[in-house]
Amino acid sequence: MGTVTETVTEINSVINDFVWVKVGLILLMGTGILLTLCTKFFQLHHIGHWWKNTIGSVFKKNSSSTKKTDKQTISQFQALCTALAATIGTGNIAGVAAAIVIGGPGAVFWMWVAAFFGMMTNFSENVLGIYFRRRNSRGEWSGGAMYYLEDGFGSKIKSKITGRVLGIIFAVCAILASFGIGNMGQVNKITLNIQSAFFANIDAPQIGGISVINIIIGIVLMIIAALIIIGGLQRIAAVAERVVPFMAILYVVGALIVFFTNITQVGAMFVSIFRFAFGIKAVGGAAVGIALKEVVTQGCKRGVFSNEAGLGSSVMVHSASNVREPVRQGMWGIFEVFFDTFVVCTMTAIVVLSSGYIDLETGLAVSGVSDATLVAQAFKNVFGKGGEIFIALAMLLFAFTTVLGWSQYGTKAVEYLFGEKAVPVYKVIFVLMIISGAVMTSSLAWDISDTFNGMMMIPNLIGVLFLFPLVMKITKNYTDRKIKKYKIEPMLSFDKDIQKEMADAVKRGEE
Repeated sequence: MGTVTETVTEINSVINDFVWVKVGLILLMGTGILLTLCTKFFQLHHIGHWWKNTIGSVFKKNSSSTKKTDKQTISQFQALCTALAATIGTGNIAGVAAAIVIGGPGAVFWMWVAAFFGMMTNFSENVLGIYFRRRNSRGEWSGGAMYYLEDGFGSKIKSKITGRVLGIIFAVCAILASFGIGNMGQVNKITLNIQSAFFANIDAPQIGGISVINIIIGIVLMIIAALIIIGGLQRIAAVAERVVPFMAILYVVGALIVFFTNITQVGAMFVSIFRFAFGIKAVGGAAVGIALKEVVTQGCKRGVFSNEAGLGSSVMVHSASNVREPVRQGMWGIFEVFFDTFVVCTMTAIVVLSSGYIDLETGLAVSGVSDATLVAQAFKNVFGKGGEIFIALAMLLFAFTTVLGWSQYGTKAVEYLFGEKAVPVYKVIFVLMIISGAVMTSSLAWDISDTFNGMMMIPNLIGVLFLFPLVMKITKNYTDRKIKKYKIEPMLSFDKDIQKEMADAVKRGEE
């Protein structure tokens, strides 16, 4: 059995390296840079506009951003919270810590770079997601990379079959990733953190070599998840809308307290981030610096893993929004990446770099440091045992809401492949897999799902690259109408009937 596991591990390692390093990151960064240049740095040039029309609109009375127009849709803010529920997970805590431990402080710089260009990748994905969405038999919106690959990319190259094949590849990888990174991997991190924070000194009985505590945690999480997931997107969005802002603000406040406690190290922290961003060796020969390839790879990879820009995953939730304007939802995509990486991930980076467990002179982690518990240890240094408990609870909320968000991604992928009748079967399997995550001892399942996560990215980015002229056209149409105030016909959908319906709504002032 060990030989089989080793063989699978080796094969997966080769594929993972090819998908993420040799192809994925180049394709990812290249796409983000191209879209940023072609839109004339939209994320900077129109920062006031997209800020006002995303998070700024939430605080306005009777804003369309927070209102639901019918039972089959969710509000724009709910779409954001559900997408953030899926993206703000273990990657924002353990993932950032791992990037710094493996790639050094410079990895944070590349995380920022990937996020900056990723803003426009996520923007483009969501524009295409809204433009190519359609309603299912229940009147719900169905959208995602598989639809713009089939109808957009397929039409562009005049081969619907090729578009359909890429759509199928994306959907299959999304389903497999939903079971791994979107479910078992998250639940496993929850279990390990709860066990460490609350049951570290308890010698619990075992069943088949598995701790009863793990089994109980798995069962409790499975029951709670079932009550929410079986209720569909409406229930998931309702939970996300309440939990995500609360957990994010609480975590940021906690991180800021750690930050101000270590305020004297701020200068050294930021110097180390920029100093080691290009793999500079440690001074005086005290230690060998981390290779530039490792720094860039860890920063970009962990950044994408955290904010999911380029994967095409969050599009499946954003497409369910009540929005009429594709660019409007695209701007929510920009804010999603900004908040996930520039706010939450940066807070984690500050906590890690101020912990004393990373040598800011050499850029290397102190011997014996574990990236899995590094953030908890840093909080414990400031808050005592309460800090460790706080991170365990933060991981619980972050990771559990990720499970909820990914269940929706898998649901839409299953609907695309097998139809709506297969969705309840998928949901039951997804919920049952939660127990597997709680009792899982090998990281192989996590590693394999990380590969499928990367494999989603390739067909999605192919579609985005081929369709970016359309994104440009839709964006120009929007800015001409909304910013320059030209009276022209809006571009809202590839489907003539939906285009007419949405255009009529826009004329009535509904965005």
